[in-house]
Amino acid sequence: MNMILTLDYESDLPIYIQLRNKIIEGIASGRLKPGDPLPSVRALARDLGVNMHTVNKAYQLLKQEGFLSIHRQKGVVIHPDGFPPASERFLERLKEDLRPLVSESVCRGLSEEEFLSVCAKIFREIQ
Repeated sequence: MNMILTLDYESDLPIYIQLRNKIIEGIASGRLKPGDPLPSVRALARDLGVNMHTVNKAYQLLKQEGFLSIHRQKGVVIHPDGFPPASERFLERLKEDLRPLVSESVCRGLSEEEFLSVCAKIFREIQ
């Protein structure tokens, strides 16, 4: 894989979700392009020092979400035909995921402008 994956084994976020998120970030940043191959479940599990079921769970989730294709001959590849657009369901999940972060930011005294500035900075870093 042409990106370095770093996982936080002390995080409350499950490893398979971290792996999913890192792969999507690689796609969003252009480090992973449509058609690029990914390591096999076994190889990535070995490289990361995690259980094969963990990698398989992340790959299956990414396949369901339209980011990966899994073929017997070709292996695991970034979906060659592009990615699903932002649906109403995605936007609802986005709001649900952001709500606790916005709430905590308000509690900690961040202004709307400061919060949006952090979001914009991350957006630009990934793009």
